[in-house]
Formats: sequence, C-alpha cells, structure tokens
Amino acid sequence: MSAAAPTPDPSVRPADRRVSARVGAIAESATLAVDAKAKALKAAGRPVIGFGAGEPDFPTPEYIVQAAVEACTDPKNHRYTPAGGLPELKQAIADKTLRDSGYRVEPAQVLVTNGGKQAIYEAFAAILDEGDEVIVPAPYWTTYPESIRLAGGVPVDVVADETTGYKVTVEQLEAARTENTKVVLFVSPSNPTGSVYTEDEARAIGQWAAEHGLWVLTDEIYEHLVYGDAKFTSLPVLVPELAEKCIVVNGVAKTYAMTGWRVGWVIGPKDVVKAAQNLQSHATSNVNNVAQRAALAAVTGDLSAVEEMKTAFDRRRRTIVRMLNEIPGFVCPEPEGAFYAYPSVKGVLGKEIRGKRPRTSAELAEVILDEVEVAVVPGEAFGTPGYLRLSYALGDDDLVEGVSRIQKLLAEATD
Repeated sequence: MSAAAPTPDPSVRPADRRVSARVGAIAESATLAVDAKAKALKAAGRPVIGFGAGEPDFPTPEYIVQAAVEACTDPKNHRYTPAGGLPELKQAIADKTLRDSGYRVEPAQVLVTNGGKQAIYEAFAAILDEGDEVIVPAPYWTTYPESIRLAGGVPVDVVADETTGYKVTVEQLEAARTENTKVVLFVSPSNPTGSVYTEDEARAIGQWAAEHGLWVLTDEIYEHLVYGDAKFTSLPVLVPELAEKCIVVNGVAKTYAMTGWRVGWVIGPKDVVKAAQNLQSHATSNVNNVAQRAALAAVTGDLSAVEEMKTAFDRRRRTIVRMLNEIPGFVCPEPEGAFYAYPSVKGVLGKEIRGKRPRTSAELAEVILDEVEVAVVPGEAFGTPGYLRLSYALGDDDLVEGVSRIQKLLAEATD
C-alpha cells in the first residue's frame, strides 16, 4: 500500500512551515522531468534522442488549427465563458462519446477541463474523503497516485508484470479491497505499458466493482490507439449498472496530437460533475476559449487524421518491440495500445557497463543518457522498478537510431 498524504509536524508552528505537508510531498512528474532534461541537452547542442514524453510527434491537424485561428478573431471568445465548458463543446463531447464508445450521456454530465490531469485530480477530489482508498493497478501513470494523495486519498498498488501482459486480475483486486476501499482505477489502453484488457477481462472487473459498490474511475484517453486484434471497450457500456458510480476521463491530447492545447473532460453522474465544476470555478474558471473551439472542431470532425497517425504508431510499435527484444536481458511484451513499450530490464541490472554497474532501472536510465544520449523513463516512476518506458511517438529514424544506441551500449555489458 502506498503512503497516505503526510500530516504536519505538530511541534512546528504553522507560521514556520514554508510549504504544506501535502503539496510538499508531491513528486515532480518523472516523465516531464526526463523530457525537460532531454530538451535542455538538445538545446545545448547534444544529439539527444528522447523517448520520455507521451506526445505525438505529428502536428495538430490543419482543420483544427484553422478553427482556432478563426476563434481568435471572434470577440465572444475574448470573454469569460461558463466554468464547466462551452455548451456546444459539452454537447459535442456527449455526441462523440456515443459515437466512439456507445455510451449515452447528457451534456450536464460533462465537465471540460484544462487537460486530462485536471480531469483526474478534480474527479478524485469530488469523491474522495480523507483516508479513502483507491486501488491503483501498477505499472501506473505517474500522475494517478499523486492526484489521489492531493485529494486526501490513499493509493493502494496492485502490481502486474510482463508475464500477464501487465494486466491485473479480479482476484488481485479483491485481495487489495478493504473496508476503506472506495474507488478502483481502470486504464485500458494503458500508459505506461500499452496493455489492453479484453472485453471479458474488463467486464469481469466492472462486475466485481459493481458487486461491491465501488466507484470506478476509467481513463479513456488512448481509446483510438489500439492495434492488431485488440479492441477498446468502455467500462460503463460493458457494465451498465456501474454508470451511477463510474467516472470517465478523456481528452483531445493523444488522439488529435493536441497535447499543448490542454483540453480534457470528465464524464460522470451529474452530482459529481457539478461538485467538480464548483471546484474548477474557483481553481481556474473556464478552459481557454480558443482551445475549446479547437477541441470542438476535433471531436466533431472525422477520424481520418487519427487513422494516419495510428498507422505510423503501429509501424513504430512493431519496430521498437523487435529491437528491444534483441537486447540480452530485455523482455518486452508487444503493446496492444497507446504508444509505449515497457520492457523488463531486470536481466541487465547488476552488469558492468563502461565501468558502471547499475543496480536499479533508475541507475540504468542514467547510464543510457550519460553514455549514449538517449532519454528513457525508469520504472520507478510507474511504481515498478526494473523496467523502462519508451514512447514510440517519435520519428521512425530517431526511433531506430535511439534503440540502436542502447543495443550497442548494452552489448558491452559484462558480469
């Protein structure tokens, strides 16, 4: 079980505490930190190749950009708008949700947020009280446990590994359930592993949650990025009885190459969405109107640009998995969704590499960056030491060059 948010030291006067215990305990986003370091080295003229950020390398489709250009010239977008989102965008998100996943919701069940991270935090903040437990399958995206702690909850890790394709079972979830469990997190396709639950696996988890009266927060941000025979399924569609205790978070970032536009959303029961909206009304008010207009163009448009990006991601997926599995000591299951590979590197740890002997995946990531100028994110960031995450949302040539550098470096590893 992960630790709860720390309590202030009662021996220290409140006026002498410079940073609150809760915020002071939050770790920097590891993925953003790796990406920032890679970009800083590039800016200094170093030939760094970065596999750190979960960010498509494609530009935002032109029709979306043009909608934003036009929005800039309309004075109505220069003013405050409803904190919960533009009414037409909320309707479009409801329509898009029915189109893409078969889930029928009303605009009053939609809250437009400043990206997926705000959606996740506000969803947890709306339903968690101090000490409520959230079951978090690991490997997990680094932001989930921090958002839970910030909302006063306690993340409880349930770990899966490469032998199961990084998917947890109902039996594991049940073993983690206590009288304090309120929420189970469900993410498919997954960041950081790219795992995708089958319809039967997802239904079993949803039915288990419904049986025990648990809430489910499901992150569907990678819904359109599935490959081969894998299929995206939406939990409240598979298990309709979950709907009154299910929160869906999503956004335009990954599907439409709009990471910098910062538009996400929460879908849930009306009372929960209203509570999250009240929070947002004090935290940020409305999302940037120009970005909302761009998001409106995205979710009402067709998916042809998305299909083109997915074709490229699929090609890169097969390349990176093949190349990683050629490295002695690496074991990389083939991801079925998103745009990440998550190899186990436990077979390399402890070996000598150019005079260094990394004992952890964090130390191995440092060696790789220092010796061959390739930035990867260690598994410690995702709750599972002994792994690396590599995003394949970068150009084909950079992908091959970056993994080739790692291959050559680790070919030198000795006992």
